[in-house]
Amino acid sequence: MPPRLLKRRTAAAAVAALPVIWTGLRAQPAPPRRATPAQTEGPFYPVRLPRDTDFDLLRNGALQYTRGEAAWVEGSVTDLQGKPIAGAQVEIWQCDGAGHYHHPGDGGKADPAFQGFGRVTVGADGQYRFHTIRPVPYSGRTPHIHVKVKLGPRELLTTQLYVAGDPHNERDFLWRSLDRDQRAAVTVPFERAGEWRAVFPIVVTA
Repeated sequence: MPPRLLKRRTAAAAVAALPVIWTGLRAQPAPPRRATPAQTEGPFYPVRLPRDTDFDLLRNGALQYTRGEAAWVEGSVTDLQGKPIAGAQVEIWQCDGAGHYHHPGDGGKADPAFQGFGRVTVGADGQYRFHTIRPVPYSGRTPHIHVKVKLGPRELLTTQLYVAGDPHNERDFLWRSLDRDQRAAVTVPFERAGEWRAVFPIVVTA
């Protein structure tokens, strides 16, 4: 074997024989998430909650709501580190397919078959789900769903969920009040999957 090649192999073997040294490096934690932006509660939070306050807004007691376009709205509730907020309550409320709320300030015109308000408590995985209608516009407002998150006696967030690509958004004063990143956090696509489906992740400061 030529002396030069022998030296190279000897050097390589010496390097391979060096002990492995633990550097103490660890995977860095993911950067904190941005909290979902808050928005006004608005004037139509129920004065009196309906007897039926479950996840299905299309069934109010024995009545079945058949107007509007049925939709599933679902997602998760997590803190800034991505940890699920087990036990949090998620509430939603919205107008019916004709643009009316169950509220005396809206003239009592809402369809009695539309529950209009729903509430669920999330489990250890932080997941929530509602069966409702794709939101519709009404005078002065783009389509939206009101959302509130509570943990025990504390209100963690009140915001509004908007429909991505809806032409009314650009004219809505509350949607326009948000910056680009904030709009992206509360504006989600409604996609067809049999019925409409929207996924709305909620991030709160717990």
